[in-house]
Amino acid sequence: MRALLLATSVFTLALTTAAPATAPGSDADKAAARALAPVPPGRLTDAARPLAYRIDLKVDPNQERFSGMVEIDTMLRRNSNFIDLHGRDLHMTSAFAEVNGERYPARYFELDPSGVARLTFDRALPAGPVKLSFEYDAPFQSGPAGMFRVKVGEDWYSWTQLESIDARAVFPGFDEPGFKVPFTVTLRTLPGQMAVSNAPEISTTREGGMDVHRFAPTLPLPTYLAAFMVGPFASVSGTVPATPQRKHPLPVRIITTKQNAAKMDFALQGTKGIVRHLEAYFGQAFPYPKLDQITTPILPGAMENAGADLYNDTILIMDEKATTDQKRNFGMIVSHELGHQWFGDLVTPAWWDDIWLNESFANWMGFRIGHEWRPDLNIQAGALAEGFTAMNTDALVAGRAIHQPIETNAQIDEAFDTITYGKGGHVVAMIAGYMGDTKFRDGVRRYMAAHKYGNATSADFFGAMAEVAGDPRILPAMQSFTDQQGVPLVTFAADGKGGYTVSQSRYTRLGATAPAVKWGIPLCVRVTMGKQQCQLLDQQSGSVRPVGRGALIPNAGGTGYYRFELPARDWDALIAQAGKLPSGEALALDDSLFASFLAGRASAQQLIAGAVALSHNPDSYASEAGMGSLGYFHRAGMLDQVGEEGYRRLIRQTYAPRLAAMGFNPRAAAYAGEDPEKSQKRIQIVDLMAETARDPALRKQLGDAARAYLGGDKAALDPAWFGTAFDVVVEEGGLAAAKQLAEAALASQDSLFRPSALGAVATSGKEEIAHWLLDEFADPRLRRSERLGLVRGVVGAKGTRDWGFAWLKDHFSELSSGGGIFFTSRLPALVGGYCSVAKSEEIDAFLRPKLAGKTGALEMERTIERVRSCGVLKDARGAELSAALAKVS
Repeated sequence: MRALLLATSVFTLALTTAAPATAPGSDADKAAARALAPVPPGRLTDAARPLAYRIDLKVDPNQERFSGMVEIDTMLRRNSNFIDLHGRDLHMTSAFAEVNGERYPARYFELDPSGVARLTFDRALPAGPVKLSFEYDAPFQSGPAGMFRVKVGEDWYSWTQLESIDARAVFPGFDEPGFKVPFTVTLRTLPGQMAVSNAPEISTTREGGMDVHRFAPTLPLPTYLAAFMVGPFASVSGTVPATPQRKHPLPVRIITTKQNAAKMDFALQGTKGIVRHLEAYFGQAFPYPKLDQITTPILPGAMENAGADLYNDTILIMDEKATTDQKRNFGMIVSHELGHQWFGDLVTPAWWDDIWLNESFANWMGFRIGHEWRPDLNIQAGALAEGFTAMNTDALVAGRAIHQPIETNAQIDEAFDTITYGKGGHVVAMIAGYMGDTKFRDGVRRYMAAHKYGNATSADFFGAMAEVAGDPRILPAMQSFTDQQGVPLVTFAADGKGGYTVSQSRYTRLGATAPAVKWGIPLCVRVTMGKQQCQLLDQQSGSVRPVGRGALIPNAGGTGYYRFELPARDWDALIAQAGKLPSGEALALDDSLFASFLAGRASAQQLIAGAVALSHNPDSYASEAGMGSLGYFHRAGMLDQVGEEGYRRLIRQTYAPRLAAMGFNPRAAAYAGEDPEKSQKRIQIVDLMAETARDPALRKQLGDAARAYLGGDKAALDPAWFGTAFDVVVEEGGLAAAKQLAEAALASQDSLFRPSALGAVATSGKEEIAHWLLDEFADPRLRRSERLGLVRGVVGAKGTRDWGFAWLKDHFSELSSGGGIFFTSRLPALVGGYCSVAKSEEIDAFLRPKLAGKTGALEMERTIERVRSCGVLKDARGAELSAALAKVS
């Protein structure tokens, strides 16, 4: 392999008779390398910076390892006998530096588990331009991190997922977002295979029995946005016609594994429309010369690689018959990732402490542009739903600000959480709403123009916004939300003169205390028969006097990132209007009412009344919100037996007549072409009636349809009902049915059926099935990411939670390695479903010794607090809520 690479390399790497200077060496050698200078725990020093990469990789996904040759043009600030850079689990066979044609042999050491590496030289390199050259091989990963491979059907494929710090597991380099330079890429593949990278492919030749794919140099990129995909992919091509912002058509491809070939057109046409909307918003052409939209079965989300976005199969692979929820995900996530092509790729954070700006803005943009693309799907309302959900995390005492210092590599992955996405997106929406859409857009354009193809910071963004706003208070108001943890609580009290005094404090749940914080809150209110009024509440208290009549709406439009507390009379008046409120205001009502109960204020009767009133709202997000909040207490085990029975009666009483009126047919495409909101409401109602209310007739209908589907009648069951129907099959059929369903899942490559079937097996709540699944089920077709999903399902299901926690304790080390950014830092949350003070102490004793100071430490603290807080609430108010539900007749 090494000889072949040398013989066919496009690089001008001369052979040498000297032995490689990169053997691992003794512990003493490594200690000597470490002693040269402190090992950077996070950001590298300014001693060296890259200027350009030339990367040549031999990638055969059928093998367990790949190999590479890399050259990095580098600028050295001062004379030095070592260079710090990044590399992780790279088997280095050759490394040297070249200065003015003179070669300096190097030794390569990996000095930190996160991938901090050091090159050492026997004599000092002079300051100035240096070319670093490497030859190495490295393992493919089985999970979605670094360069990973998956067998789909009879074929192996490989992809890369490099954010945040997994580029260093694919090639040696300077793996930080602030180092933004061109890449010239060559990929060597088996004959006939497709290769994809960030730039257009300029030639393919056959050399040494391999296809050699050469790509044009990229525009400046950080390492985390590089992409290398190889396999026997299927693809469909098209172009986005010229727009006022772009003179020439933009080439677009959808690229996926073979079994998805028939379902690519929806994504192709949708991508074209979304690109046009984004160009219009930014006032700029798409920043790169081509766009590839690529799918993989195991990435739990999507990634904005410049010109080569990567998605989970289920996000792109569909047709117009797909569910409303799946099409909403397409619109939002594709708009999010393509929005990143400007905001994140074209302009990139200087360091990971500003990654919030990338993700928060893209999250807001995803919902906004997705809604512009398909208004009928009501995508935009989902932005506020996600933001209110984030408040449940932000309300914890254990947490972080959106924007916070990141000093170690272990802290980087923890920045990719609901605070960055949900809270950040909601805060962006709030500022945009307060400034006005046009001014906010102009600020974005100013920021983009000033930092095109470069790096920027939060201060740069805030400065651009302050300039266009013409209001000096905007800057500190924005920073009060980005630089401080917590959720503001705005408390309204009638002043007896037709208005209200308002005061701000930090929201906390019952039994918790948190440091006092003050925000600059864009406070917008209205009454049901009046106009919206906005003011900036930047003092501890103030006053509002709504103009008009009707119930007070304390968060007009729902865009404010705050919770509110009302006098009982105002709560009741607002709840009475819940079925008529616009989506955002209805979601704000649900969130604040739920939060008030958690804090020990709102009554159980008000909570139930709010859920019923919201269920009548015409918006599908709002109509499910109230019962969803009540469902928290059900899932947590906070209700006693009579409370559970009352909750089920409430669901039947509320939804059975509606389902009867809507009708239900589980067959495939029975509701194709139906109004998206109506379809989504039916899905919500069927799930509640079958899973929670346990309606016997509905469960029989679903079970019969699922068994017919598994028996070969693929038209018997629409994918919308997969999860619920397969749950019924497993519950009724026990272990035998679970085994049959698992076998059917592994025999299938269907991106909807396979995860739904495995999920139903994992969440059965039956210990017999859980034991078989985690201790005996060892099928080689089961992907590592799927096994992690099975563990999540077992530990999360109420009936197997204790068994799963015990299993988790015995297998923690196995699970905590190699899961990638989307799993490892969230591992503690697996046990977050408990609701007990005593259990929180058990979790603390188990996790703290393993995670203190490491990736996952913050999620550990949050999980412990969630479980303890739930236990406190259960002890204080569980009986009250159960008694109120028991009265439902």
